[in-house]
Formats: sequence, C-alpha cells, structure tokens
Amino acid sequence: MRMSATSLTALAVAALLIALSLVTWRQARTREALTELADIRREMSLAEAEQGELQRRIQVLESRSRVVRDARNRLDMRTPHAGEIVLIPGEFE
Repeated sequence: MRMSATSLTALAVAALLIALSLVTWRQARTREALTELADIRREMSLAEAEQGELQRRIQVLESRSRVVRDARNRLDMRTPHAGEIVLIPGEFE
C-alpha cells in the first residue's frame, strides 16, 4: 500500500516537528543544568573563601602571642623564670 504525497508530506512535517521539539527540550535541559552548575560553583567558591577565613582565624587564635596574652589577662599566668623550670624525665628521652 502506497502513501499519497499529502500523507507523506504530513508525516515528514510531523517528524520534523518532533525532532525540533526534541532539540528544543534538550537545549532547555542543558541550560538548566548549566545554571545549576554555575550556582554550585558559586556556592563552592563562597565555601572555600569561608574555609580560608576560618583557617586564618584559627591561626590567629592558636598563635603563641595571643595564647600568652590571654593566659596573662584571663588566668593571671606569667612566663616562668629559668630557675622555676623543672624538667621531669620522661619516657621519650
């Protein structure tokens, strides 16, 4: 059974419309994925910047000068004089 020229043209137009719809859908999904990827990269960049800032803050808080200052101010501690230091023999000597 042969198809008429009109039927064949209608089938070709339908196939073309389906193909164009598929391409449009795929491009829309690609744009959504790229937008999501950009959002994730932005979030990662912010998280890395925050991590760097926290690392710097840890270094400041752990610095000897800050520990000594806080020990003096908060706990009334002081650096011992040479005669006040007692070495206790340990297991690793």
